[in-house]
Amino acid sequence: MDIGTTSTKAVLFGPQGKVIAKHSVPYDLIQPQPAWVEQDPEHILEAVIASVRGALTKAAFDAKHLIGVGISTAMHSLIVMDKDGKALTNSIIWADNRSAEQAKRITSDMDGFQVYKRTGTPIHPMSPLSKIRWIKEMAPDVFKKAAKFISIKEYILYHFFGQYVVDYSIASATGLFRLETLQWDEQALRIAGIEADQLSELVPTTYQLRGLQPEIALRMGIAEDTPFVVGANDGVLANLGVGAIGKGEVAVTIGTSGAVRTVVDKPITDEQSRTFCYALTDKHWVVGGPTNNGGIMLRWLKDEFGSSEVEVAKRLGVDPYDLMIDIAKKVPAGSEGLLFLPFLTGERAPYWNPNARGTFFGIGLQHKREHFIRAVLEGVIMSVFSIGVALRDLTGSAKDVRASGGFARSPLWRQILADTMGREVLVPESYEASALGAAVLALHSLGYMEEIEEVQDWIRISARHEPNMENNETYIELFYLYERLYDKLKDEFDVISALQLKQNH
Repeated sequence: MDIGTTSTKAVLFGPQGKVIAKHSVPYDLIQPQPAWVEQDPEHILEAVIASVRGALTKAAFDAKHLIGVGISTAMHSLIVMDKDGKALTNSIIWADNRSAEQAKRITSDMDGFQVYKRTGTPIHPMSPLSKIRWIKEMAPDVFKKAAKFISIKEYILYHFFGQYVVDYSIASATGLFRLETLQWDEQALRIAGIEADQLSELVPTTYQLRGLQPEIALRMGIAEDTPFVVGANDGVLANLGVGAIGKGEVAVTIGTSGAVRTVVDKPITDEQSRTFCYALTDKHWVVGGPTNNGGIMLRWLKDEFGSSEVEVAKRLGVDPYDLMIDIAKKVPAGSEGLLFLPFLTGERAPYWNPNARGTFFGIGLQHKREHFIRAVLEGVIMSVFSIGVALRDLTGSAKDVRASGGFARSPLWRQILADTMGREVLVPESYEASALGAAVLALHSLGYMEEIEEVQDWIRISARHEPNMENNETYIELFYLYERLYDKLKDEFDVISALQLKQNH
């Protein structure tokens, strides 16, 4: 079960990680105010149930042969629950920036750097720590009624099993969990203004739950005693699902958002607070950074400026994104001097700046639609590369790079990644990296796989991209410009975001 930002996917795996069937159920983002991004947890609960049933139905699969269910979920969601188990809020997701002011004060006045060093979660509005502080200050009535502060995974598990449990991996992305002790961090709790018993019981990522609610088992089409393995967050599971769990193996995932990650054997944090550190298992820790601005940039471009591709795609029965990327192929590397800073939703790693804004730089009369499309593809990879640079400083150079997520379907986008990083990019056959990671962790927990490293024998590489070193020179030159531009515009971003906020109100 892979519970993502825009949909939940259920993927049924057979031996050696072979995909038997999958089914996806989408849901909407809710944006009630500028900088707010929420989802209806009830819709997601329904999507989870429907996706599992859909995958089993597509496979015509007899559920008595189902070994178990592993769970992957997006990080940083927050739902406030009352004492009767009713949600007092929607799910406030990672892209929500309402707590920017609280994050700023935690950083400057509340020893935020020390909290980051202990928890591995940079101080940022994405973090449940900042969000809880916002609720305490800005929604005191909700805060007073709060019995539990939970994530979307905990919400699902509560409805499935009647228990509040959270795995170390989701907990390690809250800003409230101490990496060294695997317990809630006392200083972080004080900053949030809550007690440890207002959070769920902490459990390892291999923890098993049994005794599914009969009505939900019936609706899913599975047995009540099917074991569920609590699993981890989608980021660390993507590394496991592409086999990037050895030293120097880097995973690049770009879906709606994106991330660059590598696995280490003990928690590592960064003196410049550029990276996160999250748990996979007690022997595997994932260091890396997320970008807000992945495939969502291409979606914005299609929705706002891609009407001609959408029309043609409808007529021909093809994907409008494929048509847009085909147009971008006409343009050389570097988009003839058009550079895109892809900060349409602020930015997380390595800048952690919710006020950053999107910028096209260098526009000339020679630039056409295809240049803008290619510049968007390249800008997303520049963002990914900036995280790769921070990661290299902490853990050494990448040995190989493995690509997953929706962008991995595009040969052009993968080649831009190889050219920018100057490293060969490997593309595993299965795009469902987080789902496979969840399945592997479940197999390990249930005793079917001794070590999670065995997954490396399952990974079939479907494509390899050698870097074009001439393009690499162009991209490195552009990257230095990208970094300088960000530094020069940092103060101006604060001004324009304040202006936007004022005008939106």
